[in-house]
Amino acid sequence: MKVLFIHQNFPGQFRHIAAHLSKQPGVQVLAIGREQAPGLQGVRMLRYKPHRTASAHTHPYARSFEGGVLHGQQVLRVLLDLKAKGYRPDVIVAHPGWGETLYAKEAFPNSRLIHLCEYYYQTQGADAGFDPEFPLNLHGAASIRSRNALHLLNLENCDQAITPTHWQHSLHPVAYRDKIQVIHEGIDTAKLGPDPNATLVLPNGKVLKAGEPIITYVARNLEPYRGFHQFMRALPKVLQEHPMCQVVIVGGDGVSYGSKPKDAPNWRTKMLRENPVDLDRVHFLGKVPYATYKKVLQVSAVHVYLTYPFVLSWSLLEAMASGCLIVGSDTAPVREVINSNESGLLVSFFDNDETAEQVLNALSCSTGMSYLKKAARLSALKYSVVGGVADYLAAIESEYSLGLVGRYCLFQESVIST
Repeated sequence: MKVLFIHQNFPGQFRHIAAHLSKQPGVQVLAIGREQAPGLQGVRMLRYKPHRTASAHTHPYARSFEGGVLHGQQVLRVLLDLKAKGYRPDVIVAHPGWGETLYAKEAFPNSRLIHLCEYYYQTQGADAGFDPEFPLNLHGAASIRSRNALHLLNLENCDQAITPTHWQHSLHPVAYRDKIQVIHEGIDTAKLGPDPNATLVLPNGKVLKAGEPIITYVARNLEPYRGFHQFMRALPKVLQEHPMCQVVIVGGDGVSYGSKPKDAPNWRTKMLRENPVDLDRVHFLGKVPYATYKKVLQVSAVHVYLTYPFVLSWSLLEAMASGCLIVGSDTAPVREVINSNESGLLVSFFDNDETAEQVLNALSCSTGMSYLKKAARLSALKYSVVGGVADYLAAIESEYSLGLVGRYCLFQESVIST
């Protein structure tokens, strides 16, 4: 069986399934990604780059769609070159969010196309317009409506679709929901867990240890979509009322979602200007290696995760798997993985006093809340790589009889039994 993965930032969400398939006899794995994609050891990857960006003269509402067409056109060129050389994939697994597979069926009409449909945008009830600090105007709403044209085509073009959470599934049009299966790609729970002896050496040489009053916050980039502005507004009260606590913040100064502030180079600078804190106690680590990131979670006494109703971060599940005590926002899809007062503490995204009070409460009662940590870890185990790979295998091989799922499950059972 030939499996072709297409992802702008390959491997992205396909890391675990692609790595597993690349080691299976009888399976040939190939990937296509943009020029900056990191790639995956053991998987051959072809790189592409659109020959230009969307024109500044294109109507703003249609600009993202033109970008999708340009991505799709360039990937089509790669696919046609493969076809000319005799390549025929049985299955194409793709993240189509940037338009890469708009024309995949023109090259390979008989290949089964599986799309990871990560997010279908809404003008109400999700991320857009959620934060009154950044209201959604008519122009923005119209842009979102037009942006979904690409996602509708993605849903129409594919033979099967996958989305990571039930909430993300619910955002898609009713007419297509039966086509979409909920499969989370999984986190590596086997390599995550609590360590009572964990230590974290900060850039200034200070050593933090598990068991100390340490507050942690993690995001790919420090920005409002992940509640960074609200977290920073809650910090002064926490620091004042708990003079011994330390705060560790992981994340870059770029923008993953939304936009940069208009009056500062980045959100960290802006929020520090508005909420001055003692930088001997609040430590900004930027983006860190994965080994350091794991240590951050293992020394954490309280981990704060705030988010708009948007795509669920891997970092929340990884924090839960690490045995962190979670103070999270009472927003979708956080509620899908955390039951308040059972596996974590949920707070209003907009109530900074409540966030501060729950963090302080958690710091003072950490031992008494150990049941929350245990429950959070058990919940996170449901999102393991083992489960994610098994479900992806079932979707990929649904029309074949290679026995990949059975062999994988038997292998996992043998590993667990030993």
